[in-house]
Amino acid sequence: MFQDEARFGRISDSRRCWCKKPLRPLVKAMLTHEYVYAYAAVSPLDGRLDSLVLPHVNALCMQLFIDEVASRYPVQNIIMVVDGAGWHKASHYT
Repeated sequence: MFQDEARFGRISDSRRCWCKKPLRPLVKAMLTHEYVYAYAAVSPLDGRLDSLVLPHVNALCMQLFIDEVASRYPVQNIIMVVDGAGWHKASHYT
């Protein structure tokens, strides 16, 4: 399986921007408030997709995702390919 995470949760707001006098236009500005993270893994052999939405990206949430995928395939050995993110390499939870 190949695994990755994606972050969701931005909102936009109107703010004033700099411009030549006498204009002070309002423009859309991106403000970050809260995020949720979608963890997903896909099997290239049969196209099965497993996903989980979690509040953080850290070693604990990564372990929750791995445990969930393992529970969905109780009799199969899974090789999961992950990228080099720090929470993929953690030796203990923080």
